[in-house]
Amino acid sequence: MNKNNLLYLETHEWAFIEGNIAKIGITSYAAMHLGDIVFFDLPEVGQSFKKGEVFAAVESVKSASDLYLPLSGKIVSVNTKLSDEPQLVNEDPFGNFIVEIELTNPSESAELLNVADYEAAL
Repeated sequence: MNKNNLLYLETHEWAFIEGNIAKIGITSYAAMHLGDIVFFDLPEVGQSFKKGEVFAAVESVKSASDLYLPLSGKIVSVNTKLSDEPQLVNEDPFGNFIVEIELTNPSESAELLNVADYEAAL
């Protein structure tokens, strides 16, 4: 996935929107600063979250961090590969989404950062 086609939160989550579905992941900056990821606490399909709410957690050899949903929605898919191979996000953070959501308020995407604004915020 091309990082230029994504939208970002300042807390280092990204969103890729296709229609009313968004894939959500963490940025390479987040993956690099976390270090070797060893565990994801993933949500269940069907759960709903509002923009900015904690939807998952990630643990690395360095720390544990909450992950914040960039857009409001209902979980329609969870990347279950991350349960057995959490390091996939370290290897390719933009190619390994964490969840897919069905958007409940697509207009929220206007509040997210484009790649230039996200990188400037770093």
